[in-house]
Amino acid sequence: MKRQITIRVARVAVAAILPALVGAAAPSIAAGPGRSESGQVGPRFAHWIDGTPPAEPETQVQRIDADTVVIRQSVRTNFEAPFLYLLFGRERALLIDTGAGGLAIRPVVDRLIADWRARHGGRPIQLVVAHSHGHGDHHAGDAEFRDRPDTVVVGLKPADVTAFFQLEDWPDRNGRYDLGDRALDLVPTPGHEPAHVMFYDGRTRLLFSGDMLYPGRLYFPSDQLATFRASAERLAAFVGTHPVRAVLGAHIEMTATPGQDYPMKAAAHPSEHALALPPSDIEALRQAAAAETSPPTIDRHADFILYPVPPRPAP
Repeated sequence: MKRQITIRVARVAVAAILPALVGAAAPSIAAGPGRSESGQVGPRFAHWIDGTPPAEPETQVQRIDADTVVIRQSVRTNFEAPFLYLLFGRERALLIDTGAGGLAIRPVVDRLIADWRARHGGRPIQLVVAHSHGHGDHHAGDAEFRDRPDTVVVGLKPADVTAFFQLEDWPDRNGRYDLGDRALDLVPTPGHEPAHVMFYDGRTRLLFSGDMLYPGRLYFPSDQLATFRASAERLAAFVGTHPVRAVLGAHIEMTATPGQDYPMKAAAHPSEHALALPPSDIEALRQAAAAETSPPTIDRHADFILYPVPPRPAP
């Protein structure tokens, strides 16, 4: 969703902001805590494809370790430029999201799985295709996997997610899913979208946060503030008992300047914010959601922007 409403900067409402001004001059906001002296948070990544050179590949792959892979879709194929995550266990591999379309994503995933199998004596492994949530820029590639052997594509509605992962009392109880010697925790986080869920990997201490927390505009329908706020509280409670090294979301919409985002549907992302966010941003998100007014207004922070949008139309 790329709609706009009233903006609050430092919790002061500013009405009638023109679409062209979003991503323009932002207030000076100090960088948040949780970073090393060099500003590094979590895994060390090489420079991501960002649409700035004359040509770039449709995807870029970087490995966090031998069993944890990040795939970025080029902004030249779709302005959303999402990040996908492929996690390997002994028996199953989990693909979180299938991208925004505009390219074939399965060949990339197939090559990564073939490489993993080659390094493990040809061991067969099931692929589970799941989603951070049900918006189109996260499941556009699903159809490519429906006829893939030994593959399960999880549905997009809360009932589909709860049934496959055997979650109880959605969204109030977390769940676990074992890839084989690699158990993941699932934290239901509806608000941005009804079926939104985060995946926590205790092995790497990484939280895969989808669209609820990433360096960018954190959209939520204005009539879902209470749901979004409850998810932020649930997430903060979870990380109180689970060590988080870094938060890895599904997009980058912020520049390297604290509090400054790109224009909507930007064709290139020069000087991007880092992908990984510090765990301190989880508490910052909780506090920001708790402080939202009714009706909610846009609220800028160093690493993210709370961004309410009009309520969804009734089905």
